[in-house]
Amino acid sequence: MAESGKGTEAVDHKRRGFFGTIARFFAEVMSELKKVVTPTRKELINMFGVVLGFVVVMIVIVLTVDFVFGKLIGFAFARTPIWPLW
Repeated sequence: MAESGKGTEAVDHKRRGFFGTIARFFAEVMSELKKVVTPTRKELINMFGVVLGFVVVMIVIVLTVDFVFGKLIGFAFARTPIWPLW
């Protein structure tokens, strides 16, 4: 019967000790950092454009919803007319 990974990790932790565990952590961090791929200039500009476009669209949506709800609340509580938008 195969053992689960949990038991071996506990034994490995006791065998390595506190500083061994920290050293292993930093070794794994360095290993993961070597896998990071830096985007090219073209990819970076493209991603920036997508994010900027998304932010602008979300700003327009939030401003529109805020304006509509403000007009509705003004009409409901203060009986201000809805149609003259400004």
